[in-house]
Amino acid sequence: MINRRNLLQSGVGAGLVLGASGMLPAWARSASEGNLGIPALSGKDFDLSISSFPVRINGKAGMATGINGSVPGPLVRFREGDDISVNVTNMLMEDTSIHWHGLLVPFQMDGVPGIAFPGIKPGETFNYKWNLAQNGTYWYHSHSGLQEQLGHYGPLIIDPKDADPVAYDREYVLVLSDWSFESPHRIFSKLKKAGPTYNYQQRTVGDFFEDVSEKGLGQTLQDRAMWNQMRMSQTDWADVTAATYTFLINGRSTQDNWDAVFAPGERVRLRIINGSAMSIFNFRIPGLAMTVVASDGLNVKPVETDEFQIGVAETYDVIVEPKEARAFAMVAESIDRSGQVVATLAPRKGMRAAPPEMREPVLLTMKDMGMGGMDHGAMSDMPNMDPAPMPGMDGMDHSMMPGMDHSAMPGMEGMDHGAMPGMEHGGMSGMEPMGSMDNLAPGVKRGPGVVGIAMNPVNRLDEPGQGLGNVDHRVLRYSQLRSLDRNPDLRAPEREIELHLTSNMERYMWSFDGVRFAHIKEPIKFYKGERLRLTMINDTMMPHPIHLHGMFFDVVNGGNDHKPRKHTIIVKPGEKLSVDISAEHVGDWAFHCHLLYHMHAGMMQVVSVLDEPNPHASPMPDMMKMDGMSMEGMPMEGMDHSKMDHSGMSGMDMPNMNTGENK
Repeated sequence: MINRRNLLQSGVGAGLVLGASGMLPAWARSASEGNLGIPALSGKDFDLSISSFPVRINGKAGMATGINGSVPGPLVRFREGDDISVNVTNMLMEDTSIHWHGLLVPFQMDGVPGIAFPGIKPGETFNYKWNLAQNGTYWYHSHSGLQEQLGHYGPLIIDPKDADPVAYDREYVLVLSDWSFESPHRIFSKLKKAGPTYNYQQRTVGDFFEDVSEKGLGQTLQDRAMWNQMRMSQTDWADVTAATYTFLINGRSTQDNWDAVFAPGERVRLRIINGSAMSIFNFRIPGLAMTVVASDGLNVKPVETDEFQIGVAETYDVIVEPKEARAFAMVAESIDRSGQVVATLAPRKGMRAAPPEMREPVLLTMKDMGMGGMDHGAMSDMPNMDPAPMPGMDGMDHSMMPGMDHSAMPGMEGMDHGAMPGMEHGGMSGMEPMGSMDNLAPGVKRGPGVVGIAMNPVNRLDEPGQGLGNVDHRVLRYSQLRSLDRNPDLRAPEREIELHLTSNMERYMWSFDGVRFAHIKEPIKFYKGERLRLTMINDTMMPHPIHLHGMFFDVVNGGNDHKPRKHTIIVKPGEKLSVDISAEHVGDWAFHCHLLYHMHAGMMQVVSVLDEPNPHASPMPDMMKMDGMSMEGMPMEGMDHSKMDHSGMSGMDMPNMNTGENK
């Protein structure tokens, strides 16, 4: 993607298509061009401009929307404790914005149009001002329309005011991203018409017969029917894939080889940022161990690993210590394994590491369907589970199916399905969408946007990244992360909020609790100073990187007073996980899935931190201080959330929030 001739010509003619060097800031240029990881912009006062400009990627011309004429935007480097001023000028024909992802800023500076501020109009300049109270690896991006997909993002590093606890000799910033020559609005339109548009890895007739030979006809038909009922395929790992995406590291594809240099024996710090619109990546350096030292900008106790999954908007800092004087491949592979991007870490400029072969795609499992820990064969023996009405099985004589005698299944004798916790099976006749199972999620609004509810969600924090369970090397787990410093708030949570991630993949409808953002009537209310627990249940069969502005999640992973603190966390399909939150900063804060098109389709809410007495204050039992303990079955007097009176929110000023009824 880098072309020196294009760099020299970058100022010639309005119709010029910039080569990669012309669209890359200094920090993102390869070692081959003399880059040693030196930052591009630093200080206290900055000027950034948002504009559209031509680019060339993999020899093909396109139009980008970026910052200061580059994709990614310039590396902005702050220092902890400084008072920062950033002037952002909009040179587009439409509104724009910048959100400082993971930064604790006043909500008016958070950069979310309609929630934090009105947005930046064409030709106008907005001044962001705040004091820096943190350090670490972060990034910034547009929160207007679908501009992220067009290149509107950049890295951000805040150097600590005191000595850095991480020792290193050299550092590089790696921004992972996805690029499409299709308009983001066209991509979204295609997804609305047919969710699997970009999934070219659908299962075939050959796969069907392989399953029959392995499991028998009856079980195979039953499995297919269940997946059909959920409007999903076992290969639906990602909505948008390499069918339209070119994956990039620092603005370069594999073909254009971004390279970084090292001296054998050095400690090299890699600051890895997933700045993509829709792509969850698996990151590894074959033959080179990585030591994770920071997650989402905050230091963690070092964890050595060989691979990690990084969700959209997550960041990881790792230390590598290459001893051999050879080229290493830095590999970012999309979660669905439809594509990858490879950069090079080498002892000399211009070297190129051989890209590894793409790994075979894997299939989603029953656990991803929300049936973790269940023998899915038992589903057929549930009361009222007549398989005849299942979609796609009309007219079939199920009595003739071999292997369909479920009473004979090992381990099923005498099993009382009615006694399974949370398993109200009376409404499951014909595997109708699980709207009749209200007891599983009474707070979820049923409708066309909710296909199903996870019947048996489980905690998956101790699992590797989704789809990485069978690799032959170490993979980072959320359960391994521990904050380097003691958590600043050690109070037990005062109350719990349960939130369901819901969808209808076939109609491309995404929501929280069955309500799309355009139809919410009031925000989620926090109260200043309270400590609360947010439990998220993923009723969909896709992973969601969930981000809350203005606050950090303390991930309940058994870490006691060293829980990892994250601004974005992947909630796996069929997962139930909890985070503790301290409501410190009054204001309205965006809360959403960071998959761009999921947010655009409705998986977004507003959290309002109110400066008023908390009407729900009721300390949890002392035993709740035992980190990682399930809340189920614990006494929660005064915590009947179904009876909470939200009427006090009527008339609350919520800028630009559509309060129309759900359709």
